[in-house]
Amino acid sequence: MAREVSRDDIVAAAGRVTPYVRRTPILEVVDPFGGGYDLVLKLEHLQVTGSFKPRGAFSLLTAMIVPAAGVVAASGGNFGIAVAHAASTLGIPATVFVPESSPREKTGRIADHDADVRIVPGYYDDALAAAREFAAATGAAEAHAYDQLEVVAGQGTLGRELAEQTPFDTVVVAVGGGGLIAGVAGWLRDDAIVAAVEPELCPSLHAALEAGRPVEVGVGGVAASSLGARSVGEHTWAVHRFIDHSVLVTEEAIVTAQKWLWSELRLVVEPAAATTVAALQTGAYVPLAGSRPVAVLSGGNVDPATVV
Repeated sequence: MAREVSRDDIVAAAGRVTPYVRRTPILEVVDPFGGGYDLVLKLEHLQVTGSFKPRGAFSLLTAMIVPAAGVVAASGGNFGIAVAHAASTLGIPATVFVPESSPREKTGRIADHDADVRIVPGYYDDALAAAREFAAATGAAEAHAYDQLEVVAGQGTLGRELAEQTPFDTVVVAVGGGGLIAGVAGWLRDDAIVAAVEPELCPSLHAALEAGRPVEVGVGGVAASSLGARSVGEHTWAVHRFIDHSVLVTEEAIVTAQKWLWSELRLVVEPAAATTVAALQTGAYVPLAGSRPVAVLSGGNVDPATVV
């Protein structure tokens, strides 16, 4: 059974990843939606490779002894880019299985980092099955996008970093398999409200909370390349008591938020990243008046022409 990530795990991960990742900035927006609160945006789409994922990738690869066959990962795109970049930086061979549903701007960037890219039919879980078959056949070490302790601890460095940057009482995080929210919740614990946001078409955490355990769900929609996990990870479930709210947003709300971020703030982010703003913009999640929420913008690997 997976154990919950601890602050000690995250501090250790920070020591490993700091030489390789950026300390991403924050941006404060005064009362953007007339709700009586100012919003802080954590601009993690400016991270190395364009998403938060290198935090977890470097945390894992610097903690393990990698076999001669290298590392293998499955990814809808962002984790694959991160693993490819981390492996190249550290001199490790990497093979990444990607579902054919992933956008070309993501799969192409994996290849740019010299990884061996294998495209398979279907969604993330189909790529994961193929990656595990490859690991069994070759002896390559598996890098899981969201359900390894070292990966979750690496993502938790975002929460630790944020706590050093600004005071806040609420953080809003997009969820797919849940590695990011598991890490953030594992760092914050009861020190802040943690709100999870998912697309209606990718509700893995929401369904798990309703069922009282991780369950499989259908996936699809505009954010599926980043948030299309059929089941929330066991490491996420291990810290679910620190997740205070779980809300869903529509496809239309995600696209509207994505375009708002560009038109009002000149920020280009992918649909998954816009889900946090969509929840606030539509009132799917309403912070307390006078509170200071943070919305994490988790990635920016998107064709700008689709946003502007």
